[in-house]
Amino acid sequence: MPTVALAAAGHLLHFELAVAYEIFGNPPLDAPQGWYDVLLCGPGPVRVGPFTVEPEHGLEHLARADTVIVPACADVDEPPPPELVEAVRTAHAAGARVASLCTGAFVLGAAGLLDGRRATTHWAHAAELSARHPLAEVDADVLYTDNGSVLTAAGKAAAVDLCLHLIHLDHGAAVANSIARRLVMAPHRPGGQAQFVSTPVQESGGGDHRLADLLAWARQRLDRPLTVTDMARRASTSPRHLGRRFRAVTGQTPLQWLLTQRVRRAQELLEATDETIEAVAVATGMGTATTLRRQFKRVVGVPPDSYRRAFRSANPA
Repeated sequence: MPTVALAAAGHLLHFELAVAYEIFGNPPLDAPQGWYDVLLCGPGPVRVGPFTVEPEHGLEHLARADTVIVPACADVDEPPPPELVEAVRTAHAAGARVASLCTGAFVLGAAGLLDGRRATTHWAHAAELSARHPLAEVDADVLYTDNGSVLTAAGKAAAVDLCLHLIHLDHGAAVANSIARRLVMAPHRPGGQAQFVSTPVQESGGGDHRLADLLAWARQRLDRPLTVTDMARRASTSPRHLGRRFRAVTGQTPLQWLLTQRVRRAQELLEATDETIEAVAVATGMGTATTLRRQFKRVVGVPPDSYRRAFRSANPA
Protein backbone atom coordinates (compact mmCIF):
# COMPACT_ATOMS: atom_id res chain seq x y z
CA MET A 1 0.00 0.00 0.00
CA PRO A 2 1.36 3.49 -0.81
CA THR A 3 2.03 5.50 2.33
CA VAL A 4 0.73 9.01 2.92
CA ALA A 5 2.41 10.71 5.86
CA LEU A 6 0.79 13.76 7.44
CA ALA A 7 3.44 15.98 9.02
CA ALA A 8 2.17 17.27 12.37
CA ALA A 9 4.61 19.59 14.11
CA GLY A 10 4.48 23.14 15.39
CA HIS A 11 1.16 24.96 15.72
CA LEU A 12 -1.20 23.88 12.93
CA LEU A 13 -4.63 24.81 11.63
CA HIS A 14 -7.12 22.01 12.07
CA PHE A 15 -9.10 22.25 8.82
CA GLU A 16 -6.30 21.27 6.44
CA LEU A 17 -5.04 18.44 8.63
CA ALA A 18 -8.56 17.04 9.06
CA VAL A 19 -9.32 17.32 5.33
CA ALA A 20 -6.18 15.41 4.36
CA TYR A 21 -6.89 12.69 6.94
CA GLU A 22 -10.50 12.39 5.77
CA ILE A 23 -9.65 12.14 2.07
CA PHE A 24 -6.68 9.81 2.25
CA GLY A 25 -7.71 7.89 5.36
CA ASN A 26 -11.25 6.94 4.34
CA PRO A 27 -11.40 5.05 1.03
CA PRO A 28 -14.64 5.19 -0.98
CA LEU A 29 -16.76 2.08 -1.23
CA ASP A 30 -15.51 1.48 -4.76
CA ALA A 31 -11.86 2.09 -3.87
CA PRO A 32 -9.37 0.13 -5.97
CA GLN A 33 -6.79 -2.21 -4.54
CA GLY A 34 -3.82 -0.55 -2.93
CA TRP A 35 -5.47 2.34 -1.12
CA TYR A 36 -3.31 4.48 1.16
CA ASP A 37 -1.75 3.66 4.48
CA VAL A 38 -2.06 6.98 6.32
CA LEU A 39 0.44 7.87 9.04
CA LEU A 40 0.18 10.84 11.39
CA CYS A 41 3.79 11.81 12.09
CA GLY A 42 5.22 14.26 14.59
CA PRO A 43 7.71 14.73 17.43
CA GLY A 44 5.00 14.52 20.10
CA PRO A 45 1.62 16.02 21.02
CA VAL A 46 0.90 18.97 18.73
CA ARG A 47 -1.54 21.84 18.98
CA VAL A 48 -3.99 21.83 16.05
CA GLY A 49 -6.25 24.84 16.33
CA PRO A 50 -8.13 24.41 19.62
CA PHE A 51 -7.27 20.70 19.74
CA THR A 52 -4.29 18.62 20.80
CA VAL A 53 -3.32 15.73 18.51
CA GLU A 54 -0.96 12.90 19.41
CA PRO A 55 0.89 11.56 16.35
CA GLU A 56 1.36 7.81 16.22
CA HIS A 57 4.74 7.97 14.49
CA GLY A 58 7.88 10.10 14.61
CA LEU A 59 8.96 12.53 11.91
CA GLU A 60 11.55 10.04 10.69
CA HIS A 61 8.69 8.12 9.08
CA LEU A 62 8.30 10.92 6.50
CA ALA A 63 11.39 9.62 4.72
CA ARG A 64 9.69 6.24 4.24
CA ALA A 65 6.49 7.67 2.77
CA ASP A 66 5.43 7.83 -0.85
CA THR A 67 3.56 11.10 -0.27
CA VAL A 68 4.11 13.68 2.46
CA ILE A 69 1.36 16.19 3.26
CA VAL A 70 2.34 19.36 5.14
CA PRO A 71 -0.79 21.00 6.62
CA ALA A 72 -1.24 24.72 7.24
CA CYS A 73 0.84 26.58 9.80
CA ALA A 74 -1.19 28.70 12.21
CA ASP A 75 1.29 31.59 12.24
CA VAL A 76 3.55 32.30 9.26
CA ASP A 77 5.60 34.70 11.40
CA GLU A 78 6.63 31.80 13.60
CA PRO A 79 9.56 29.87 12.06
CA PRO A 80 8.63 26.25 11.31
CA PRO A 81 10.22 23.69 13.66
CA PRO A 82 13.73 22.85 12.41
CA GLU A 83 13.10 19.13 12.87
CA LEU A 84 10.03 19.37 10.62
CA VAL A 85 11.93 21.28 7.93
CA GLU A 86 14.74 18.73 7.98
CA ALA A 87 12.32 15.78 7.90
CA VAL A 88 10.48 17.22 4.89
CA ARG A 89 13.76 17.93 3.08
CA THR A 90 14.98 14.39 3.80
CA ALA A 91 11.70 12.85 2.64
CA HIS A 92 11.85 14.68 -0.68
CA ALA A 93 15.49 13.68 -1.18
CA ALA A 94 14.44 10.09 -0.54
CA GLY A 95 11.91 10.29 -3.38
CA ALA A 96 8.70 11.27 -1.63
CA ARG A 97 6.09 13.43 -3.32
CA VAL A 98 5.66 16.44 -1.02
CA ALA A 99 2.51 18.57 -0.96
CA SER A 100 1.73 21.59 1.19
CA LEU A 101 -1.72 22.86 2.08
CA CYS A 102 -2.25 26.60 2.48
CA THR A 103 0.52 28.10 4.64
CA GLY A 104 2.29 24.75 4.80
CA ALA A 105 4.13 26.17 1.78
CA PHE A 106 6.33 28.10 4.22
CA VAL A 107 7.68 24.79 5.50
CA LEU A 108 8.49 23.69 1.94
CA GLY A 109 10.14 27.04 1.34
CA ALA A 110 12.27 26.69 4.46
CA ALA A 111 13.30 23.24 3.24
CA GLY A 112 14.46 24.73 -0.08
CA LEU A 113 11.86 22.79 -2.07
CA LEU A 114 10.27 25.86 -3.69
CA ASP A 115 13.46 27.26 -5.20
CA GLY A 116 13.08 27.37 -8.97
CA ARG A 117 9.55 26.02 -8.75
CA ARG A 118 6.07 27.50 -9.13
CA ALA A 119 4.18 27.64 -5.85
CA THR A 120 1.11 29.10 -4.21
CA THR A 121 -0.40 29.62 -0.79
CA HIS A 122 -3.36 31.51 0.63
CA TRP A 123 -3.60 34.82 -1.24
CA ALA A 124 -3.22 36.80 2.00
CA HIS A 125 0.26 35.33 2.54
CA ALA A 126 1.52 35.06 -1.02
CA ALA A 127 3.53 38.30 -0.93
CA GLU A 128 5.28 37.21 2.24
CA LEU A 129 6.07 33.78 0.78
CA SER A 130 7.55 35.46 -2.29
CA ALA A 131 9.60 37.89 -0.21
CA ARG A 132 10.91 35.16 2.04
CA HIS A 133 11.74 32.80 -0.82
CA PRO A 134 12.65 34.95 -3.83
CA LEU A 135 13.85 31.96 -5.87
CA ALA A 136 10.31 30.56 -5.88
CA GLU A 137 7.78 31.60 -8.53
CA VAL A 138 4.83 32.43 -6.29
CA ASP A 139 1.47 32.62 -8.05
CA ALA A 140 -1.30 33.99 -5.85
CA ASP A 141 -3.95 33.53 -8.52
CA VAL A 142 -4.22 29.74 -8.71
CA LEU A 143 -5.77 27.04 -6.55
CA TYR A 144 -2.75 24.76 -6.55
CA THR A 145 0.48 24.03 -8.38
CA ASP A 146 1.95 20.69 -9.44
CA ASN A 147 5.69 20.44 -10.10
CA GLY A 148 5.66 16.64 -10.08
CA SER A 149 7.39 15.91 -6.78
CA VAL A 150 6.47 19.22 -5.14
CA LEU A 151 2.88 20.49 -4.97
CA THR A 152 1.33 23.45 -3.17
CA ALA A 153 -2.27 24.50 -2.51
CA ALA A 154 -3.96 27.78 -1.64
CA GLY A 155 -6.29 28.10 1.35
CA LYS A 156 -9.07 25.93 2.72
CA ALA A 157 -11.20 24.65 -0.18
CA ALA A 158 -8.14 24.60 -2.45
CA ALA A 159 -6.57 22.11 -0.06
CA VAL A 160 -9.46 19.78 -0.86
CA ASP A 161 -8.85 20.33 -4.58
CA LEU A 162 -5.18 19.42 -4.26
CA CYS A 163 -5.93 16.28 -2.27
CA LEU A 164 -8.46 15.23 -4.91
CA HIS A 165 -5.88 16.04 -7.59
CA LEU A 166 -3.49 13.58 -5.94
CA ILE A 167 -6.23 10.95 -5.84
CA HIS A 168 -6.88 11.65 -9.52
CA LEU A 169 -3.20 11.16 -10.34
CA ASP A 170 -3.03 7.90 -8.42
CA HIS A 171 -6.42 6.33 -9.08
CA GLY A 172 -8.13 8.23 -11.89
CA ALA A 173 -10.96 10.74 -12.26
CA ALA A 174 -13.75 8.29 -11.37
CA VAL A 175 -12.33 7.62 -7.90
CA ALA A 176 -11.56 11.30 -7.27
CA ASN A 177 -15.11 12.21 -8.27
CA SER A 178 -16.49 9.48 -6.04
CA ILE A 179 -14.75 11.05 -3.06
CA ALA A 180 -15.97 14.49 -4.10
CA ARG A 181 -19.54 13.17 -4.08
CA ARG A 182 -19.01 11.75 -0.61
CA LEU A 183 -17.86 15.18 0.51
CA VAL A 184 -20.97 16.65 -1.15
CA MET A 185 -18.97 18.87 -3.47
CA ALA A 186 -18.41 19.24 -7.17
CA PRO A 187 -15.57 17.31 -8.81
CA HIS A 188 -12.22 18.88 -8.02
CA ARG A 189 -11.31 22.08 -9.83
CA PRO A 190 -8.22 22.32 -12.01
CA GLY A 191 -5.23 23.95 -10.33
CA GLY A 192 -5.06 26.81 -12.83
CA GLN A 193 -8.43 28.14 -11.75
CA ALA A 194 -8.10 31.34 -9.77
CA GLN A 195 -8.73 31.80 -6.09
CA PHE A 196 -12.11 33.53 -6.16
CA VAL A 197 -11.03 36.51 -4.10
CA SER A 198 -10.17 40.14 -4.61
CA THR A 199 -6.62 40.42 -3.32
CA PRO A 200 -6.37 43.57 -1.22
CA VAL A 201 -3.40 45.84 -1.73
CA GLN A 202 -1.39 46.76 1.33
CA GLU A 203 -2.29 50.18 2.58
CA SER A 204 0.44 52.73 2.82
CA GLY A 205 1.84 52.87 6.27
CA GLY A 206 5.24 54.03 7.43
CA GLY A 207 6.47 54.01 3.85
CA ASP A 208 5.92 50.28 3.51
CA HIS A 209 3.92 50.61 0.31
CA ARG A 210 5.19 53.38 -1.94
CA LEU A 211 2.94 52.31 -4.78
CA ALA A 212 -0.32 52.68 -2.85
CA ASP A 213 -1.29 56.01 -4.45
CA LEU A 214 -0.44 54.81 -7.95
CA LEU A 215 -2.41 51.58 -7.57
CA ALA A 216 -5.45 53.45 -6.27
CA TRP A 217 -5.18 55.90 -9.19
CA ALA A 218 -4.95 53.05 -11.72
CA ARG A 219 -7.94 51.21 -10.23
CA GLN A 220 -10.08 54.29 -10.73
CA ARG A 221 -9.20 54.24 -14.44
CA LEU A 222 -9.63 50.59 -15.37
CA ASP A 223 -12.14 51.56 -18.06
CA ARG A 224 -9.53 53.63 -19.86
CA PRO A 225 -6.42 52.74 -21.87
CA LEU A 226 -3.41 52.59 -19.53
CA THR A 227 0.19 51.89 -20.43
CA VAL A 228 3.29 51.31 -18.35
CA THR A 229 4.49 54.71 -19.53
CA ASP A 230 1.29 56.33 -18.24
CA MET A 231 1.77 54.67 -14.86
CA ALA A 232 5.46 55.53 -14.69
CA ARG A 233 4.68 59.16 -15.49
CA ARG A 234 2.07 59.22 -12.71
CA ALA A 235 4.62 57.77 -10.28
CA SER A 236 7.34 60.18 -11.46
CA THR A 237 9.72 57.39 -12.31
CA SER A 238 10.99 55.46 -15.33
CA PRO A 239 9.13 52.43 -16.75
CA ARG A 240 12.12 50.22 -15.89
CA HIS A 241 12.23 51.37 -12.27
CA LEU A 242 8.46 51.09 -12.01
CA GLY A 243 8.68 47.48 -13.17
CA ARG A 244 11.20 46.67 -10.43
CA ARG A 245 9.03 48.32 -7.78
CA PHE A 246 5.96 46.44 -8.99
CA ARG A 247 7.81 43.13 -8.82
CA ALA A 248 9.02 43.86 -5.31
CA VAL A 249 5.61 44.89 -3.96
CA THR A 250 3.07 42.85 -5.95
CA GLY A 251 5.10 40.01 -7.41
CA GLN A 252 3.79 40.98 -10.86
CA THR A 253 4.77 43.23 -13.75
CA PRO A 254 2.69 46.42 -14.13
CA LEU A 255 0.76 44.94 -17.07
CA GLN A 256 0.13 41.65 -15.24
CA TRP A 257 -1.17 43.58 -12.25
CA LEU A 258 -3.35 45.76 -14.45
CA LEU A 259 -4.87 42.73 -16.19
CA THR A 260 -5.57 41.11 -12.81
CA GLN A 261 -7.35 44.24 -11.61
CA ARG A 262 -9.44 44.41 -14.80
CA VAL A 263 -10.49 40.80 -14.31
CA ARG A 264 -11.27 41.41 -10.63
CA ARG A 265 -13.45 44.34 -11.62
CA ALA A 266 -15.17 42.17 -14.21
CA GLN A 267 -15.89 39.62 -11.47
CA GLU A 268 -17.54 42.31 -9.35
CA LEU A 269 -19.72 43.48 -12.25
CA LEU A 270 -20.70 39.93 -13.20
CA GLU A 271 -21.71 39.20 -9.61
CA ALA A 272 -23.58 42.39 -8.85
CA THR A 273 -25.08 43.75 -12.08
CA ASP A 274 -27.10 42.70 -15.11
CA GLU A 275 -24.66 44.36 -17.52
CA THR A 276 -24.03 42.42 -20.71
CA ILE A 277 -20.65 40.81 -21.34
CA GLU A 278 -20.01 43.52 -23.95
CA ALA A 279 -20.75 46.27 -21.40
CA VAL A 280 -18.54 44.61 -18.79
CA ALA A 281 -15.74 44.44 -21.35
CA VAL A 282 -15.99 48.18 -21.98
CA ALA A 283 -16.26 49.03 -18.28
CA THR A 284 -13.09 47.09 -17.48
CA GLY A 285 -10.98 48.35 -20.34
CA MET A 286 -11.05 45.02 -22.19
CA GLY A 287 -12.67 46.64 -25.22
CA THR A 288 -14.58 43.69 -26.66
CA ALA A 289 -16.47 40.70 -25.36
CA THR A 290 -14.04 38.42 -27.20
CA THR A 291 -11.07 39.89 -25.37
CA LEU A 292 -12.87 39.73 -22.03
CA ARG A 293 -13.82 36.10 -22.52
CA ARG A 294 -10.27 35.13 -23.51
CA GLN A 295 -8.53 36.95 -20.66
CA PHE A 296 -11.15 36.07 -18.05
CA LYS A 297 -10.93 32.38 -18.91
CA ARG A 298 -7.13 32.50 -18.78
CA VAL A 299 -6.99 34.23 -15.39
CA VAL A 300 -10.02 32.77 -13.60
CA GLY A 301 -10.23 29.38 -15.28
CA VAL A 302 -13.89 29.58 -16.29
CA PRO A 303 -15.75 31.76 -18.86
CA PRO A 304 -17.44 34.94 -17.58
CA ASP A 305 -20.90 33.52 -18.30
CA SER A 306 -20.19 30.47 -16.12
CA TYR A 307 -18.71 32.65 -13.41
CA ARG A 308 -21.84 34.82 -13.33
CA ARG A 309 -24.11 31.79 -12.95
CA ALA A 310 -22.01 30.35 -10.11
CA PHE A 311 -21.20 33.50 -8.15
CA ARG A 312 -24.02 35.90 -8.88
CA SER A 313 -24.95 37.97 -5.86
CA ALA A 314 -28.27 37.10 -4.25
CA ASN A 315 -29.17 40.81 -4.39
CA PRO A 316 -27.84 42.22 -7.66
CA ALA A 317 -27.54 45.98 -7.93
